[in-house]
Amino acid sequence: MATVLSVSGSPSASSRTNRLLRHLDQRLIAQGHEVLPLDVRTIPAEALLGADFKHPAIVEATELFAQADGVVVGTPVYKASYSGVLKALLDLLPQYALTGKTVLPLATGGSTAHVLAIDYALRPVLSSMGAGHIVQGWFTLDKDITVHEDGSLTVAPAATEALSQVVDQFSTALGRTRLLAAAS
Repeated sequence: MATVLSVSGSPSASSRTNRLLRHLDQRLIAQGHEVLPLDVRTIPAEALLGADFKHPAIVEATELFAQADGVVVGTPVYKASYSGVLKALLDLLPQYALTGKTVLPLATGGSTAHVLAIDYALRPVLSSMGAGHIVQGWFTLDKDITVHEDGSLTVAPAATEALSQVVDQFSTALGRTRLLAAAS
């Protein structure tokens, strides 16, 4: 099927956002997609904050974006916007790194007051980077994501249903994009 880059924009190793993305990666894999995980927090801070375009980790991240057919971008919401580490990475990618790609924006946060962060903060940046199609994103409340001591994850039933729908819509859109590209 398609190659999907799954980008976690969380600065925390124990992040609900990161765990939720890796959980959703499994659904995409089950649908036949190849999923490449990228945790932005693993990119050296000196490369991100120093805007070192030639740093091997930045070069590698840029290559991952280039080879992907679709990109899932997940971020915790801080002060009504996406994370700073995600912003730092997006700033270092080529201007049109998302050209022709199908993109699924996802966000997590502690309050429904942040639900519009996807549409008012993240979507414009993804669009400016040339995304071919940005599917409906989804905001999940932190309280709907439970991480157990063994590392397993439970997502509240209503959130699971909604996330399944947006991931399936993303998967379907990926298929259409690949068919259009093959026909060109």
